[in-house]
Amino acid sequence: MKYFKNLVKPYVVWSFVIILVPIFMIFLYSITNSGNSLINIQFTLDNFAKFADPLYVGVFVKSLELGVITVGVCLVLGYVMAYLISKCKERTQGFLILLVTIPMWINMIIRIYAWKSIFEPLGLMYTDFAVMVGQICEFLPFMIIPIHTSLSKMDKSLVEASYDLGANPVQTFFKITFKLSIPGVLNGIIMVFLLSISTFMIPRILGGGDYMLVGNLIENQFISVGDWNFGSAVSLVLAVIMLFSIRWMKKIDKADN
Repeated sequence: MKYFKNLVKPYVVWSFVIILVPIFMIFLYSITNSGNSLINIQFTLDNFAKFADPLYVGVFVKSLELGVITVGVCLVLGYVMAYLISKCKERTQGFLILLVTIPMWINMIIRIYAWKSIFEPLGLMYTDFAVMVGQICEFLPFMIIPIHTSLSKMDKSLVEASYDLGANPVQTFFKITFKLSIPGVLNGIIMVFLLSISTFMIPRILGGGDYMLVGNLIENQFISVGDWNFGSAVSLVLAVIMLFSIRWMKKIDKADN
């Protein structure tokens, strides 16, 4: 056992370097003034006070709205597709899931520019619709795969028992199938929501340079404006929202179980 513990140590150190250290630096930047040296650090909460600006509040609200809509559409489409795939033979299921994942093998930017070439002749570029379609198509596989995993592992005899006890197909679906697939549904919701509110390439390309979501706000603060302190504060707030979303979903999962 001691031998295996020694094998884990390099991974612990590496995780500390690439995860905890950057998080600490983001936290430090978020509570300090710009232009500080390591010798004379001035702490402040002014970076968080900027969130009172209606402009930044609007960015967060719009990001959350698009995130919720993206999750809703992906949930409906993803569940239907995952359900239909789970009804096929096992070998066919593997092939269909492969088809779902194949687009993810192509670089994300290339896929986004493909949508741009479709939307431009139709006059749909730089709209909420273009951004929403781009996000749905990019993140739909992250909804299909976990739901399909839950459905494929479900004990099919429970469905047969439900029919034997006199339940109709609708009752059987909601009482048995959907309830047993809730872990996959929650995992899909978490992944799609976190990806949709933090992405910046899709809004930038399909929404235009003036289209601003949280991901674009963070990118602009770090790259264009050079205000790493406020950018770090935005990143920290976004991370807190993500953590609370995950915790809330886990509570729902425990309540259903």
